[in-house]
Amino acid sequence: MINKRNTKLHTALYGAIIGDALGVPYEFRERGSFRCEDMVGYGTHDQPVGTWSDDTSMLLATCKSLEENNGRIDVEDIRYKFNRWLIDGSFTPFGEVFDVGNTTRRALFSGKGENSERSNGNGSLMRILPLAFVDCTEEEIRAVSAITHAHKISEDACVIYLQLINECLQGKQLADVVHGLALPAPFQRLSVLDQLSEPEIRSTGYVVDTLEAAVWCTLTTNSFRECVLKAVNLGDDTDTVASIAGGLAAATLYDFPDLPEEWMSVLQNRELIEECVGWMQ
Repeated sequence: MINKRNTKLHTALYGAIIGDALGVPYEFRERGSFRCEDMVGYGTHDQPVGTWSDDTSMLLATCKSLEENNGRIDVEDIRYKFNRWLIDGSFTPFGEVFDVGNTTRRALFSGKGENSERSNGNGSLMRILPLAFVDCTEEEIRAVSAITHAHKISEDACVIYLQLINECLQGKQLADVVHGLALPAPFQRLSVLDQLSEPEIRSTGYVVDTLEAAVWCTLTTNSFRECVLKAVNLGDDTDTVASIAGGLAAATLYDFPDLPEEWMSVLQNRELIEECVGWMQ
């Protein structure tokens, strides 16, 4: 059954989408070579302002599957919708895919998630957020990750991210949850992240780096705006780090009115976004 916390999910998803669109123009750029202060267009992928990437497309596909299955996780249906995105351009701002990770592409074409040590990119972490708001088991979380990313490290990252959100939704403070985590290798730094400085934070596409960067940005800022801007300005995988940070911050610390309206208003294809997430209000 669909969880009663739907309003918070709506906020969290928009937080993730804003972070994604904010970071798209700067993806792959080196830290310190630019300064993001507002939502702009073009840049790396030459897309109009407010354009979101594969991160959001796969989030929306997951949400659509949950809606059609009344909140039940159907792994094969989620896989099917991911293929509609990759092959047909469904769940995209303009009807075509302009950004997709290599592991995700190979896994969807082969029908089997990759599980080598080298396949631990952030491609399942970036789309796992909706599962925090439905009743699901750890096994189901791992199975949804494994559609594309089947290595234990990638699955663990998804489980940890959703644990942070779920414990906060039960009334705990994010900092307290993070400090109290019992963590497997290689995630031990998460419990002391707020003691680290920016040079110690990596923002690559490696799933451990991405999760650390997103949690660090959330813990070391005082507003949603500050959090996602900080995430983008770390450089490298700017859209995914900001998307995961934005989703985490909006799910655990902020409410819908805290999301900047001027950024919301320029998001591309709002009709599609609302079609996939509007039922969650």
